[in-house]
Amino acid sequence: MEIIRTKRLILREHTEADIEGLYAIQSDPATMSFWPAPFSYEQTESWIQRQIASYTANGYGRWAVIRIEEGVMIGDAGIVASEIDGKVENDLGYIIHADAWNKGYGYEAAEGCLRYGLDALGLDRLVANMPTDHLASRKVAEKLGMKLEKHFYNKRNRDKETCLYSIGQA
Repeated sequence: MEIIRTKRLILREHTEADIEGLYAIQSDPATMSFWPAPFSYEQTESWIQRQIASYTANGYGRWAVIRIEEGVMIGDAGIVASEIDGKVENDLGYIIHADAWNKGYGYEAAEGCLRYGLDALGLDRLVANMPTDHLASRKVAEKLGMKLEKHFYNKRNRDKETCLYSIGQA
């Protein structure tokens, strides 16, 4: 089911048929260099199952990012309710395959998700978190109009120093 369409991308709900395509993205060491480790096949399978459950429970989740021109999955982006530094937040996240970096796809997907979250879903607040040294992801958050709220050490990501950006009401 298509959720968001941008100039070059479609964001749609994941299905079990996406496991192989998403695994190719999430198992890539360059793509996942800011995550604790590349994903195993089982972790990707579990990721998709959690998203499918989130669509039912919350009406949103992470979505497959499809480049319209070729109809190829290049990433995963969306909003999930997640505990971040001890507080449950609506977390805007985006993973774009390294082969598609530096082409504006991360921003385009994230901007579509932000608009959808604030406008269509009526969420009061969205956050994005990333390791402090992930400069490209930080630039995306800043270009979206998100403000740096704080730094914290992320227990879920090797205790790395992490930035929390937010937009909306605290």
